[in-house]
Amino acid sequence: MALFKSKNNTVVVDGQLKIPNHIAIIMDGNGRWAKKRLMPRVAGHKIGMNTVKKIATAASDLGVMVLTLYAFSTENWSRPNDEVSFLMKLPIDFFNEFVPDLIKNNIRVNVMGNIAQLPAETQRAVNRAIAQTAGGTGMILNFALNYGGQIEIVSTAKKIATMVAEGLIKPEDIDAKLFADSLQTGTLGELAAPDLMIRTSGELRLSNFMPYQSAYAELYFTNVLWPDYTADDLVEAIASFTARDRRFGGLNVTEKYESES
Repeated sequence: MALFKSKNNTVVVDGQLKIPNHIAIIMDGNGRWAKKRLMPRVAGHKIGMNTVKKIATAASDLGVMVLTLYAFSTENWSRPNDEVSFLMKLPIDFFNEFVPDLIKNNIRVNVMGNIAQLPAETQRAVNRAIAQTAGGTGMILNFALNYGGQIEIVSTAKKIATMVAEGLIKPEDIDAKLFADSLQTGTLGELAAPDLMIRTSGELRLSNFMPYQSAYAELYFTNVLWPDYTADDLVEAIASFTARDRRFGGLNVTEKYESES
Protein backbone atom coordinates (compact mmCIF):
# COMPACT_ATOMS: atom_id res chain seq x y z
CA MET A 1 0.00 0.00 0.00
CA ALA A 2 1.44 3.37 -1.05
CA LEU A 3 0.84 6.85 0.30
CA PHE A 4 0.49 9.88 -1.95
CA LYS A 5 0.72 13.42 -0.60
CA SER A 6 -1.26 15.92 -2.65
CA LYS A 7 -0.44 19.59 -3.07
CA ASN A 8 -2.91 20.56 -0.34
CA ASN A 9 -0.98 18.24 2.01
CA THR A 10 -3.79 15.70 2.12
CA VAL A 11 -2.37 12.20 2.45
CA VAL A 12 -4.15 9.78 0.16
CA VAL A 13 -3.79 6.03 0.48
CA ASP A 14 -3.87 4.39 -2.92
CA GLY A 15 -6.14 1.68 -1.56
CA GLN A 16 -8.73 4.39 -0.84
CA LEU A 17 -8.63 5.72 -4.39
CA LYS A 18 -11.07 4.46 -6.98
CA ILE A 19 -8.71 4.22 -9.92
CA PRO A 20 -10.38 4.97 -13.27
CA ASN A 21 -9.87 2.25 -15.84
CA HIS A 22 -9.44 4.84 -18.59
CA ILE A 23 -8.17 8.40 -18.13
CA ALA A 24 -8.08 10.86 -21.03
CA ILE A 25 -6.11 14.11 -20.79
CA ILE A 26 -6.22 17.26 -22.90
CA MET A 27 -2.65 18.44 -22.42
CA ASP A 28 -3.16 22.19 -22.69
CA GLY A 29 -1.02 25.17 -21.76
CA ASN A 30 2.39 24.46 -23.31
CA GLY A 31 2.43 27.71 -25.27
CA ARG A 32 1.27 29.82 -22.33
CA TRP A 33 3.87 28.19 -20.08
CA ALA A 34 6.59 29.28 -22.51
CA LYS A 35 5.13 32.76 -23.01
CA LYS A 36 5.12 33.40 -19.25
CA ARG A 37 8.85 32.70 -19.31
CA LEU A 38 9.52 34.80 -22.45
CA MET A 39 10.43 31.63 -24.33
CA PRO A 40 9.31 30.42 -27.77
CA ARG A 41 6.17 28.26 -27.79
CA VAL A 42 8.13 25.21 -28.89
CA ALA A 43 10.02 25.31 -25.58
CA GLY A 44 6.74 24.63 -23.80
CA HIS A 45 6.06 21.66 -26.06
CA LYS A 46 9.53 20.28 -25.32
CA ILE A 47 8.96 20.45 -21.55
CA GLY A 48 5.44 19.10 -22.07
CA MET A 49 6.96 15.99 -23.64
CA ASN A 50 8.86 15.34 -20.43
CA THR A 51 5.60 15.71 -18.51
CA VAL A 52 4.07 12.98 -20.68
CA LYS A 53 6.80 10.60 -19.53
CA LYS A 54 6.21 11.39 -15.85
CA ILE A 55 2.40 11.17 -16.03
CA ALA A 56 2.42 7.98 -18.10
CA THR A 57 4.67 6.31 -15.53
CA ALA A 58 2.57 7.60 -12.62
CA ALA A 59 -0.68 6.44 -14.21
CA SER A 60 0.77 3.00 -14.85
CA ASP A 61 2.00 2.75 -11.26
CA LEU A 62 -1.47 3.70 -9.98
CA GLY A 63 -3.11 0.91 -11.96
CA VAL A 64 -4.75 2.90 -14.77
CA MET A 65 -5.47 0.55 -17.67
CA VAL A 66 -5.70 3.08 -20.51
CA LEU A 67 -4.23 6.59 -20.65
CA THR A 68 -5.31 8.56 -23.72
CA LEU A 69 -3.42 11.78 -24.43
CA TYR A 70 -4.56 14.46 -26.90
CA ALA A 71 -1.22 15.03 -28.60
CA PHE A 72 -2.20 16.76 -31.88
CA SER A 73 -5.64 17.66 -33.17
CA THR A 74 -6.81 18.02 -36.76
CA GLU A 75 -7.23 21.74 -35.99
CA ASN A 76 -3.59 22.10 -34.91
CA TRP A 77 -2.47 22.17 -38.55
CA SER A 78 -3.58 25.83 -38.61
CA ARG A 79 -0.76 26.81 -36.23
CA PRO A 80 2.42 28.49 -37.54
CA ASN A 81 4.49 26.23 -39.79
CA ASP A 82 7.54 26.22 -37.54
CA GLU A 83 5.43 25.11 -34.56
CA VAL A 84 3.72 22.36 -36.57
CA SER A 85 7.09 21.14 -37.84
CA PHE A 86 8.39 20.98 -34.28
CA LEU A 87 5.28 19.11 -33.10
CA MET A 88 5.73 16.57 -35.89
CA LYS A 89 9.28 15.88 -34.70
CA LEU A 90 8.29 15.44 -31.05
CA PRO A 91 6.95 11.87 -31.43
CA ILE A 92 10.29 10.87 -33.00
CA ASP A 93 12.28 12.23 -30.07
CA PHE A 94 9.76 10.99 -27.53
CA PHE A 95 9.68 7.39 -28.70
CA ASN A 96 13.44 7.21 -29.29
CA GLU A 97 14.00 8.23 -25.67
CA PHE A 98 11.05 6.63 -23.89
CA VAL A 99 10.32 3.29 -25.58
CA PRO A 100 12.89 1.41 -23.43
CA ASP A 101 11.14 2.70 -20.30
CA LEU A 102 7.75 1.79 -21.74
CA ILE A 103 8.92 -1.76 -22.38
CA LYS A 104 10.43 -1.93 -18.88
CA ASN A 105 7.09 -0.83 -17.39
CA ASN A 106 5.08 -3.24 -19.57
CA ILE A 107 3.26 -0.32 -21.26
CA ARG A 108 1.86 -0.75 -24.77
CA VAL A 109 1.63 2.15 -27.23
CA ASN A 110 -1.54 2.68 -29.25
CA VAL A 111 -2.34 5.56 -31.62
CA MET A 112 -5.66 6.91 -32.89
CA GLY A 113 -6.16 9.56 -35.57
CA ASN A 114 -5.29 9.88 -39.24
CA ILE A 115 -1.69 8.75 -39.11
CA ALA A 116 -1.42 8.58 -42.92
CA GLN A 117 -1.43 12.39 -43.08
CA LEU A 118 1.65 12.72 -40.87
CA PRO A 119 5.17 13.16 -42.27
CA ALA A 120 6.76 9.86 -43.28
CA GLU A 121 9.44 10.01 -40.58
CA THR A 122 6.81 10.64 -37.91
CA GLN A 123 4.73 7.72 -39.18
CA ARG A 124 7.76 5.43 -39.00
CA ALA A 125 8.50 6.48 -35.41
CA VAL A 126 4.90 5.88 -34.38
CA ASN A 127 4.62 2.50 -36.07
CA ARG A 128 8.00 1.43 -34.69
CA ALA A 129 6.93 2.29 -31.13
CA ILE A 130 3.68 0.36 -31.58
CA ALA A 131 5.60 -2.69 -32.81
CA GLN A 132 8.31 -2.47 -30.13
CA THR A 133 5.79 -2.29 -27.27
CA ALA A 134 3.25 -4.73 -28.73
CA GLY A 135 4.12 -7.34 -26.11
CA GLY A 136 3.14 -5.10 -23.21
CA THR A 137 0.29 -6.44 -21.11
CA GLY A 138 0.04 -3.51 -18.70
CA MET A 139 -1.30 -0.03 -19.32
CA ILE A 140 -2.16 1.09 -22.85
CA LEU A 141 -0.67 4.52 -23.64
CA ASN A 142 -3.04 5.75 -26.31
CA PHE A 143 -2.02 8.85 -28.27
CA ALA A 144 -4.62 10.88 -30.17
CA LEU A 145 -2.46 12.14 -33.02
CA ASN A 146 -3.98 14.13 -35.90
CA TYR A 147 -7.29 13.31 -34.27
CA GLY A 148 -10.66 15.08 -34.47
CA GLY A 149 -13.76 13.74 -32.75
CA GLN A 150 -16.31 14.97 -35.25
CA ILE A 151 -14.27 13.59 -38.16
CA GLU A 152 -14.10 10.26 -36.34
CA ILE A 153 -17.90 10.13 -35.96
CA VAL A 154 -18.50 11.05 -39.62
CA SER A 155 -15.94 8.49 -40.80
CA THR A 156 -17.57 5.83 -38.64
CA ALA A 157 -21.00 6.65 -40.06
CA LYS A 158 -19.60 6.30 -43.59
CA LYS A 159 -17.98 2.99 -42.69
CA ILE A 160 -21.24 1.59 -41.35
CA ALA A 161 -23.20 2.97 -44.34
CA THR A 162 -20.77 1.15 -46.66
CA MET A 163 -21.31 -2.07 -44.71
CA VAL A 164 -25.07 -1.70 -45.23
CA ALA A 165 -24.65 -0.90 -48.93
CA GLU A 166 -22.49 -4.00 -49.41
CA GLY A 167 -25.05 -6.16 -47.65
CA LEU A 168 -22.75 -7.03 -44.75
CA ILE A 169 -25.27 -5.75 -42.20
CA LYS A 170 -28.87 -4.55 -42.20
CA PRO A 171 -29.94 -1.06 -41.02
CA GLU A 172 -31.70 -2.66 -38.06
CA ASP A 173 -28.34 -4.17 -36.99
CA ILE A 174 -27.00 -0.71 -36.21
CA ASP A 175 -26.99 -0.03 -32.48
CA ALA A 176 -24.84 1.77 -29.93
CA LYS A 177 -22.49 -1.19 -29.52
CA LEU A 178 -21.88 -1.56 -33.25
CA PHE A 179 -21.22 2.16 -33.56
CA ALA A 180 -18.85 2.23 -30.57
CA ASP A 181 -17.01 -0.85 -31.83
CA SER A 182 -16.55 0.86 -35.20
CA LEU A 183 -14.89 3.93 -33.70
CA GLN A 184 -11.10 4.18 -33.53
CA THR A 185 -11.28 3.16 -29.88
CA GLY A 186 -13.17 -0.01 -30.77
CA THR A 187 -10.06 -2.14 -30.30
CA LEU A 188 -10.05 -1.12 -26.62
CA GLY A 189 -13.30 -3.01 -26.05
CA GLU A 190 -14.85 -2.32 -22.65
CA LEU A 191 -12.08 0.19 -21.92
CA ALA A 192 -12.92 2.42 -24.89
CA ALA A 193 -14.85 5.08 -22.96
CA PRO A 194 -12.86 7.33 -20.60
CA ASP A 195 -14.01 7.27 -16.98
CA LEU A 196 -12.17 10.51 -16.22
CA MET A 197 -11.45 13.37 -18.63
CA ILE A 198 -8.85 15.89 -17.44
CA ARG A 199 -8.05 19.23 -19.05
CA THR A 200 -5.16 21.37 -17.90
CA SER A 201 -4.59 25.16 -18.18
CA GLY A 202 -8.03 26.33 -17.04
CA GLU A 203 -9.94 26.00 -20.31
CA LEU A 204 -13.45 24.61 -19.81
CA ARG A 205 -14.18 22.73 -23.03
CA LEU A 206 -13.47 19.38 -24.68
CA SER A 207 -12.16 20.82 -27.98
CA ASN A 208 -13.43 18.00 -30.18
CA PHE A 209 -11.73 15.32 -28.07
CA MET A 210 -13.55 11.98 -27.97
CA PRO A 211 -17.07 13.49 -27.96
CA TYR A 212 -18.81 10.14 -28.42
CA GLN A 213 -16.66 8.16 -26.00
CA SER A 214 -16.78 10.80 -23.25
CA ALA A 215 -20.57 10.95 -23.01
CA TYR A 216 -20.45 9.71 -19.38
CA ALA A 217 -16.90 10.67 -18.46
CA GLU A 218 -16.34 12.61 -15.26
CA LEU A 219 -14.84 15.96 -16.23
CA TYR A 220 -12.01 17.53 -14.25
CA PHE A 221 -10.53 20.94 -15.05
CA THR A 222 -7.39 22.38 -13.49
CA ASN A 223 -5.57 25.69 -13.91
CA VAL A 224 -2.20 23.93 -13.88
CA LEU A 225 -0.38 24.31 -17.21
CA TRP A 226 0.64 20.98 -18.74
CA PRO A 227 4.43 21.45 -18.36
CA ASP A 228 3.86 21.99 -14.62
CA TYR A 229 1.50 19.00 -14.22
CA THR A 230 2.76 16.40 -11.76
CA ALA A 231 1.87 12.99 -10.37
CA ASP A 232 0.41 14.83 -7.35
CA ASP A 233 -1.97 16.67 -9.68
CA LEU A 234 -3.02 13.36 -11.22
CA VAL A 235 -3.71 11.91 -7.77
CA GLU A 236 -5.84 14.97 -6.91
CA ALA A 237 -7.90 14.45 -10.06
CA ILE A 238 -8.38 10.78 -9.19
CA ALA A 239 -9.33 11.72 -5.62
CA SER A 240 -12.02 14.01 -7.04
CA PHE A 241 -13.19 11.15 -9.27
CA THR A 242 -13.28 8.83 -6.26
CA ALA A 243 -15.62 11.19 -4.39
CA ARG A 244 -18.14 11.38 -7.23
CA ASP A 245 -21.30 9.29 -7.55
CA ARG A 246 -21.52 7.92 -11.10
CA ARG A 247 -25.18 7.08 -11.72
CA PHE A 248 -25.23 6.94 -15.55
CA GLY A 249 -28.73 8.41 -15.57
CA GLY A 250 -30.03 6.13 -12.81
CA LEU A 251 -30.25 6.49 -9.04
CA ASN A 252 -27.75 5.68 -6.35
CA VAL A 253 -28.66 3.13 -3.71
CA THR A 254 -30.04 5.69 -1.22
CA GLU A 255 -32.11 7.51 -3.83
CA LYS A 256 -33.50 4.23 -5.16
CA TYR A 257 -34.50 3.13 -1.67
CA GLU A 258 -36.18 6.49 -0.95
CA SER A 259 -38.08 6.41 -4.24
CA GLU A 260 -39.44 2.94 -3.46
CA SER A 261 -40.47 3.73 0.12
